[in-house]
Amino acid sequence: MPKLRIAFFAEMLLENYDGAIRTMHHIIKRIPKDKFEVVFICGVPPKEDIGFKVITVPTMTIPFNKNYKVALHQLSQHKLTKTLDGFKPDLVHVSTPSPLGHYGLTYAEKNEIPTSTIYHTHYLSYVDYYLRGLPLLVKPIKEAIGKNIKNFYNRCDRVFIPTKQMEIDLTEYGVKRNNMRIWARGINQNIFNPNKKDSKFLRSITGNSNPNILFASRLVWEKNLQTLINIYKKAEEEGKAWNFIIAGDGVARQALQKQMPKAIFMGKLDQSTLATVYASSDIFIFPSISETYGNVVIEAMSCGIPCVIANGGGSASFIDHGSNGYLCQPNNPADYISYAEIILENEALRNSIINSGYNYVKGKDWESVVSNLFAEWKDLILKEVVLQLIKSKKAV
Repeated sequence: MPKLRIAFFAEMLLENYDGAIRTMHHIIKRIPKDKFEVVFICGVPPKEDIGFKVITVPTMTIPFNKNYKVALHQLSQHKLTKTLDGFKPDLVHVSTPSPLGHYGLTYAEKNEIPTSTIYHTHYLSYVDYYLRGLPLLVKPIKEAIGKNIKNFYNRCDRVFIPTKQMEIDLTEYGVKRNNMRIWARGINQNIFNPNKKDSKFLRSITGNSNPNILFASRLVWEKNLQTLINIYKKAEEEGKAWNFIIAGDGVARQALQKQMPKAIFMGKLDQSTLATVYASSDIFIFPSISETYGNVVIEAMSCGIPCVIANGGGSASFIDHGSNGYLCQPNNPADYISYAEIILENEALRNSIINSGYNYVKGKDWESVVSNLFAEWKDLILKEVVLQLIKSKKAV
C-alpha cells in the first residue's frame, strides 16, 4: 500500500515552546514513516531535524504578544502552492485558525482534499486578559473571534477536541457537533509519576518542611495570574506557613515576583526536574480558566499531588469535585485556600484524592492516543477515496 501523504500546517514548531507545540511533537515523533509521508509548512521551524520535509514561510511578531509569531504565507504563496501541487497531499491538517491555516483549508477545498485540525487554544478566553484595559472592545472583539472560530472549524472535516467542555463551548459558537471528535492528550508516566518524589530536594530549595503549594505553567496573564497573586496574599494575611513554588517562565514573571516576594520562582524546568517538583509538593493550585486541555493538571495528578483548580476551561473536566481533586470559583482566593487546608489537614482524604487522581490518568499514554489520531486520518482519506469513486461512476 502506498504511503499516505499529509500536509501539516503550523505557525510554530519549536519543541516544548508551549503545550500545543509539545502535543504536535508527540505526534511527529510517532508518525510511522512506512505508512505516512508528511510535509510540514510553518512560520518558525523546529531547531532539530524531525525526519520530515519542513517548508518555512516568512513570519511577523504578533504586536500584542511578542512571544509568538504569525506566518505570512502570502509572501511565498506561489512557491508554496507549487510545492503542494507536486506533493499531492491525501489530507491537509491545519493547527490554528490563522491566515496560514485558512490558506491550508482553501487549498484543500480547491483540490477536494479532506481536512483535519486539533483545537489547541481557547482563544476567546484570552480576550478579557489582553483587553483588560479596554473593556468597551471586549464584546465586539469576542464576537469577531467567535465568528472566525465558527467559519474556520466548520470548514474542517474533522475537529479534534480535548474535552467534553470544549465540545460544549464550540457548539455554542456554532461549530458543527458532527465534525467534532474528543481526542484527549497523553502523558508520559515514565517521567511523570509518584516515584519522582524527593522531599530533600525541595527542602534544599525552601529551607524548611512547611507545606509546598505549587503552580506550574507559562507565566502569562491569561493564566489568571491575578488570582494566583490574590491566593498568595490572602495566605500571607492569614499567617499560613506555606511555601509558594512557581515553576515556569514568561512575560509576567517580574510582576509576579514583586507581588509575591516570598514565593520561590524556579523558572522553566526540564520535564524530569518538573516531575520531581510535582511529586514532592503537597498541593497543586491552578486558577487558569483559559485552558483547552490543561496538561499541567494531568501531569500533577500523574505525579500524585492533589489538585485544587478553577472550575472553568477544559481542565475542569478532569476533576470529580471532592473525589480526585477540588474545583474552585475561578476568581475567589478563599476557595483555593479553604480546599488546600482541607487536604492538608486530613491525611486519609489526601491519600484518597491522590489515588483517585492517579487512577484517572493511568493508561493515557501517548502511543495509544496518537494511534487513534492516525486511524482517524486514514478513515478521512478512505472516505474521500470512496466519494471520488462514486463521483467518477456517476460522471460516466
